[in-house]
Amino acid sequence: MSIRDVYVVDAVRTPIGKFGGALSRVRPDDLAAHVVKALVDRAPELDPARIDDVVFGDANGAGEDNRDVARMAVLLAGLPVSVPGVTVNRLCGSGLEAVIQAARAVALGDASIAIAGGVESMSRAPWVLQKPERAFPAGHQQLHSTTLGWRMTNPRMPAEWTIPLGESAELIAGKHGISRERQDAFALASHEKAAEAWGKGLYDGEVVPYEGVDLARDECIRDSTSMEALAKLKPSFRQEGTVTAGNSSPLNDGAAALLLVDEDGLRATGREPLARIRTSAVTGIEPQLFGLGPVQAVRRALSKAGKSFADLTTFELNEAFAAQSLGCLAEWPELDPSLVNPRGGAIAIGHPLGASGARLAGSVAHQLAAAGSGTGLAALCIGVGQGLALVLER
Repeated sequence: MSIRDVYVVDAVRTPIGKFGGALSRVRPDDLAAHVVKALVDRAPELDPARIDDVVFGDANGAGEDNRDVARMAVLLAGLPVSVPGVTVNRLCGSGLEAVIQAARAVALGDASIAIAGGVESMSRAPWVLQKPERAFPAGHQQLHSTTLGWRMTNPRMPAEWTIPLGESAELIAGKHGISRERQDAFALASHEKAAEAWGKGLYDGEVVPYEGVDLARDECIRDSTSMEALAKLKPSFRQEGTVTAGNSSPLNDGAAALLLVDEDGLRATGREPLARIRTSAVTGIEPQLFGLGPVQAVRRALSKAGKSFADLTTFELNEAFAAQSLGCLAEWPELDPSLVNPRGGAIAIGHPLGASGARLAGSVAHQLAAAGSGTGLAALCIGVGQGLALVLER
């Protein structure tokens, strides 16, 4: 059996909304449907009935995303009911996992045309209540937030594995000697690059605003922030720590999606592809050091593609925390850091968990198309200790 080439024909995303912000009144299934419909509308020659599958990442699933948000998005977007949908969960890497799984189906001939993406509404993530162990309990019951982080943790898990995400960032800062000043400078650069990219119109061909919502640009970008302003923020996880709200990614709402095809599917769209998907890799690491998860995943994905850091044109690395990103960069000394997140990263743009990986992959595809040729990487760290990476080229 021959392996088929897999092309990214198009990639779209919503503007990323802040927690409790402009997109907080939009259900996650509606956000997902919006980007699915936008992709189909932007490929008028494509018969939607030819879409073989829709794969979506979603890190929550406990609320209005309704377990299988991909199938809900298909129906809400008005696609034929014959188009199936499946939802995958690799926590922060869910959107990229969806892209990888859909690309694998196309490469193996199980699909010719697929949509892959991700969605998260952290604003609308519900509280959940465990069922009591016996009927009619007399005492109070505890609600658990599903917005972010550990909940209903198995007591068999070692305590060092289940620390807060920000405490993990503090561990990485200590491991690599990353100062508060370096973290703040990294965060400031993320905002500056994102604001500049929006000002130059670099996101105009990628972002599809949600109708009826007054949000044309990513909501968390701070054009006026400064090192002085960031320095005033108190540490969030340790009294004498270095990780703050300013040098961490925020809580967000948003969705992203890509149209993936083989040669036959490419002809059906009548479009020139943005990029081609090459290889991917997933790796595991100690849960308390989850932020360093991309280190080996990136190396493995590049090796499988026969590439090195010297071959890269662009690299989208998810900025869960400045300390985490700087820790990864410290372990890639041969990488030119100027290639990383040239249009801003998640500290400025936002990190809607299930959508972020698809946003990164789509951004890499658009950047490669703008460059005309090259090799790009998308990678994320993943809570509970994993790393995920994807290589694209044009």
